[in-house]
Amino acid sequence: MNFPPQLHHAAVTHPYPLLFATVSGAHLYGFPSPDSDWDLRGVHVLPAREVLGLAPPQETIDSDRVVDGLELDLVTHDVRKFMELMLRPNGYVLEQLHSPLVVRTTPEHAELQELGRRCVTRYHAHHYLGFSAGQWKLLQKGEPPQLKPLLYTFRVLLTGLHLMRTGEIEANLAVLNADRKLPFLDALIARKQAGREHEAVGHDLDVYEPEYRRLTTELEAAREATALHSKVSPEVEGALSDLLVRLRLGA
Repeated sequence: MNFPPQLHHAAVTHPYPLLFATVSGAHLYGFPSPDSDWDLRGVHVLPAREVLGLAPPQETIDSDRVVDGLELDLVTHDVRKFMELMLRPNGYVLEQLHSPLVVRTTPEHAELQELGRRCVTRYHAHHYLGFSAGQWKLLQKGEPPQLKPLLYTFRVLLTGLHLMRTGEIEANLAVLNADRKLPFLDALIARKQAGREHEAVGHDLDVYEPEYRRLTTELEAAREATALHSKVSPEVEGALSDLLVRLRLGA
């Protein structure tokens, strides 16, 4: 994928060394609109001096700005904070870590990805169940209902199902639906890609609610049936700690 030069510039001019920077949001999920902003996510490495000093370390850098006409939402976490999030059932950080839309990478990025695969547990299903429920509520409050939360609802349910069954992160809705073949999704994706970020659904939600309920029940069942472990092993936690020390000393 050819990225706008503003993304590369943001990575190069970041105040701290970046372990990686990837594209998230609608571009990762496969349904960006022409007016969608770009979500750049990543991990920075604070130098040991800043971590050991009295001043609070800058664990998160969050910048939402327009650069040469492009809306850019940049969020990076210090590597320690990101690792702490990896050890929780947080699918969002794993999606960033494994995003195929890579703006900046390092050898340690690949090392962290491998450890990230070993951080997946059955409880990641809770993340996707909660996220989908929140998006469905948001969808119901919309006047008129918006297409974006409808697509997010099905995207997170299918990502969660794929994760419970394979242990692998897949966030692109079109890729997920190539397997599931839900008849309405491809048309909705095409509308979002050709329309506006705040496109209306244009249909009664009753059309989609039975499938939403069915997939929710299916994900709950997949959580109970999965072969994934219930918690991250001490070996993985130790490997993350070793990597953190190496990164911190070399920053």
